[in-house]
Amino acid sequence: MKIFIDTANLDKIREVNSWGILDGVTTNPSLVAKENTDFETLVGEICKIVSGPISAEVMSETATEMVEEARKLAAINKNVVIKVPMTEEGLKATKTLAEEGIPVNMTLVFSAAQALLACKAGARYISPFVGRFDDVGEDGLRLIAEIMDILDSYDFDTEVIVASIRHPIHVTQAARMGAHIATIPYDVLKKMFNHPLTDIGIKRFKDDWAKVPKK
Repeated sequence: MKIFIDTANLDKIREVNSWGILDGVTTNPSLVAKENTDFETLVGEICKIVSGPISAEVMSETATEMVEEARKLAAINKNVVIKVPMTEEGLKATKTLAEEGIPVNMTLVFSAAQALLACKAGARYISPFVGRFDDVGEDGLRLIAEIMDILDSYDFDTEVIVASIRHPIHVTQAARMGAHIATIPYDVLKKMFNHPLTDIGIKRFKDDWAKVPKK
């Protein structure tokens, strides 16, 4: 499974990239708004840190405007992926962008039917949101299972980015289902390598090592 970080914060991206496990970055308007930097400059800076796909979202509402906005974002760096919302206009824009060779991450996917349409339109990535399903008492991971069943049955050139991740269990369960990518908030990434038994083991080794005679 590829691991992306879901943030627009440069310091957090640099830190996680230093771990040697980061494959890409996803951003959204809410994350960008926290950084107090103009969008295009911020995307350019992220591209200097991470060599993998960097998702940048269009804010236009019509297909024509989405395509125009997407072309400008794609010109920032060859690794920019355009996030397009799952709407009728978004599907039209995705088809056009895919034909132009501009990769699209179709976002705000909440059903397998939506995922199928995104694949048919040529989306390079689709982002189903598991946490928001869990927030309303539904099983978000069941959606991932349904989408992976569809992708396993057909020859779509589309990868699933599991989004809206709330905790490490979302990541491990999605990986067990064969999801291609998880885009993970910084705080959840930090939790993934922490375990009390690891801490206990390290302390025990240190305590025992202190008893070993030294020259």
